[in-house]
Amino acid sequence: MSIKSDRWIRRMAVEQGMIEPFEPGQVRSCEGGEQRISYGTSSYGYDVRCARHFKIFTNINSAVVDPKRFDENSFVDFHGDACIIPPNSFALAHTIEYFRIPRNVLTICLGKSTYARCGIIVNVTPLEPEWEGHVTLEFSNTTPLPARIYANEGVAQFLFFESDEVCETSYRDRSGKYQGQRGVTLPKP
Repeated sequence: MSIKSDRWIRRMAVEQGMIEPFEPGQVRSCEGGEQRISYGTSSYGYDVRCARHFKIFTNINSAVVDPKRFDENSFVDFHGDACIIPPNSFALAHTIEYFRIPRNVLTICLGKSTYARCGIIVNVTPLEPEWEGHVTLEFSNTTPLPARIYANEGVAQFLFFESDEVCETSYRDRSGKYQGQRGVTLPKP
């Protein structure tokens, strides 16, 4: 298994639609020169952006968090250019990018250092071979202060590992429950 370079990522995005929309370079500023948290292709990965739709966790209903019986009322929907996550809480969002992972590739996500250094942790499970969809992102605010997440800017880096052999059973083969997801997708039992 080997990690894939920027050249491979560009080729797969263009030839196989692995990432859409795709940014072939690294974007660090917007019109007018205002700094933003970078996104796009890096040396050995791809920095994804967060869309403008957030689901912010709230405990107004005193619900128990149960992955088998998740109560959608535990979230408040918010659309905007920045989301404030309450102290010691979390929010869900999704990538702007839609992914189509090749059958011989496993993709791992790591949070960007800009957020990690502020106590904001990004969690995403691996993208398995032949999974496709928008990636649901979980942002944990580990601090005792409110934390801000910016939409349309970089939030996490995806690393692509290509196997020497094709897997016997892919995510698509076993009809994975999150296949083809669009937008923020809540837990499915």
